[in-house]
This record gives sequence, C-alpha cells and structure tokens, in this order.
Amino acid sequence: MSTPVTTTAAEPRFPVRLRAVDTPDQPAITPALEDLYRGFEQELLVPLWTEIGDLMPAHPRSHAVPHLWRWENLRSLAAQAGDLVPVGRGGERRAIALANPTLGGRPFATPTLWAAIQYLMPGEDAPEHRHTQHAFRFVVEGEGVWTVVGGDAVPMRRGDFLPQAGWNWHAHHNATSEPMAWIDGLDIPLQYVTEAQFFEFGRAEITDAERITPERSRSERLWAHPGLRPLSVGELSPGTPLLSYKWEFTDRALADQLAIESEGFGGTVESGHAAVRYTNPATGADVLPTIRAEMHRIARGAETAPVRETGSSVYQVFDGSGTVTVGDKTWSVTRGDLFIVPSWEAFSARSEAGSTDSDSDALDLFRFSDTPVFEALQLNRTQHDTSAEGPTR
Repeated sequence: MSTPVTTTAAEPRFPVRLRAVDTPDQPAITPALEDLYRGFEQELLVPLWTEIGDLMPAHPRSHAVPHLWRWENLRSLAAQAGDLVPVGRGGERRAIALANPTLGGRPFATPTLWAAIQYLMPGEDAPEHRHTQHAFRFVVEGEGVWTVVGGDAVPMRRGDFLPQAGWNWHAHHNATSEPMAWIDGLDIPLQYVTEAQFFEFGRAEITDAERITPERSRSERLWAHPGLRPLSVGELSPGTPLLSYKWEFTDRALADQLAIESEGFGGTVESGHAAVRYTNPATGADVLPTIRAEMHRIARGAETAPVRETGSSVYQVFDGSGTVTVGDKTWSVTRGDLFIVPSWEAFSARSEAGSTDSDSDALDLFRFSDTPVFEALQLNRTQHDTSAEGPTR
C-alpha cells in the first residue's frame, strides 16, 4: 500500500508521495505505473486502490486509545497551577485538558471530545466570554463556585451537572475561602476539525449584582419542576434551558431504579445496573446538540455486559470503586478517576464499591459522549455481542 507523505523543507517537491508496492491486491509494478504515480503526485491526486484499507475499514479503528487519568494526580497538578498561573485575559480559564496519547499531543480526550480539570482559587473570578462550542461542568467534589450564565448565577456542588449550550456569555466566581476543582466537557475537537468555531471576549469582571450566591438559579426556578413547562417561555435556542441538574434528583432516580428491580419489577438496563440520561426539559432530547450525558450506578458485585458503540465517551468515577475494561485495558478505579472509551472499543465495568468508599454503596459513573452527532448522521451502531465485528442496531 502507498502512503501520502507530507514534504519537509529538504524535500519540497510535492505534498503527495506515492510508492508502488508488490502485493497481490495492487497493480503490477512497471515503468508505466511509476510514471502514472508521478503524474498523480504533480496533480495532487491519490488513487483509492492504494488507500481503501485505511479509508474504508471493516469496522471503526479509532485514532484514540483507551487511557486512564488518576484524579489524585490531576487535582495535585491543578493545585500547583493555582499557585503559579493567574486567571485572566489570555488563558481565560485555569483549565488543564486531557490529551489522548495517540492524538499527536493535541489537548483532545477523543477525536470529538474535550475534557479538562478546571481550578478556581478562593475569591477568584474567571472572566466572561462566549464560544460556539457546547460545554458543561460536572462536580465530583466540593462547592463554593457559582457559574454565571447570561447573568444567572448557578451554584455548583458535588454531583451537580451544569450544561451550557454554545454562544452563551458565562463567567465563574469562587465565593469561598477554599479552592474548587471540577471537570469541563466540550465539543472543541469536533468544531476544530469541522472549522466551525467562534469565540468572543466578554467583560473582564462581572457586576456585584451577578456575584451573588443564590441557593437556586433563575433557570432552576423556571425549569426544574418534573413534567412542567413554563408557559411564559416561547422559542428556545438549541440546548437545554435548565442550567443545573442537581445531584439529589439524580441520586434518587438511580436509587429508585435499583429498588424497583429488587421488588421484581425491572427498572434497570441490566441486572444491578441503573442508568439515567440528562435531557432537555423542553424537548426531551439531549441536553446539548453534540453531547450526551448520563449517570450510571452499578450495585456492588454487579458487572455490566461488554458493549461496543460508534463514537467515543469520557467517563468519570463519581463515587465508589471497581474495575473497568476498555478494549484490552483493565484498570481498578476510584472516585474522580477519568478514562476514555474510543469508538468501537468494548467496554464493561464491575462494581467493588461498599459503604467505606461510596455514599450509595455502589459504583457511580458519569459519562459523556458524542452520540447525538452520530445519531443525527445515522452513523450510530451498538453491539452487545463483542465476539463478532459486524454492526448491530
């Protein structure tokens, strides 16, 4: 097979380089074939017969690989950055992104998803800006920071999920005497590769009226009532209007599923495995156009069946401990650890959690993925039987 080669300063001729190879599935190497390939190079052409194995594989072969980041290490490094790196114009955020080992050093967790730990020091503000990238914040520990979205101050506490659709003004402020860390999730890599991104600076400082600490944001007071939509609200922009999904409601939903299962009435996705998806209360769709978010609870001793899916995911252990397997990698995980599931890699998890390391006596996993993109393009596939390579739906 031939490989297109990018030229260097010492080799400036053509950015496409083709090499004839002597294999049964390729044309016979002759002077005429070599002349043809030189002509292709000059005209910046690449023949399909030399590339089909890479361009059209039998099943997805992700450029990303499974990888695990330990929360203990991430938080320690973020704390060091808090002492050394100011928050302000330039960096904008003290956010430290996960870089998948095989994505060329780019700050991308997967080819479509960004994940980072963000750290805010006591009394510190992160300045206002907006961007087309869809984003969320998820809190695995601590409290004391308020994110201010369009002037609406939203509290951030352990277990809270805070989505924010693109092109909304937002800033953060830490109202306490303690630093706080959380994870950010965005579709930066997707918008980067599609060349669709926009960014705009906002105010350097928020007003005193916005630097408040309400128990509930205005968005929660309007939208956080199950099954009820405010009639005062007309047309909505893409993405959920609810800016905070409180952990108390997520926890209750997961606990109820396992309780219903124990009573013999089902309620779980599989034995010992409760799961919920965060949804837009106005439409029932995903909270963000390009990102799906879920919370999974696996009862102690339960193990999920292996599953493959097109598209990639980032998981964070919210609570408990257990063992996760992604492709040929297996790790023991504890609270805060993050790991990647690339496209079409088999994933399964076993809970080893108990009362000593989990508030729920279970392994709780927060997951976000690029599934809405694949569903919109009709490219979504799921396979529960990993013994075969063909897709099922």
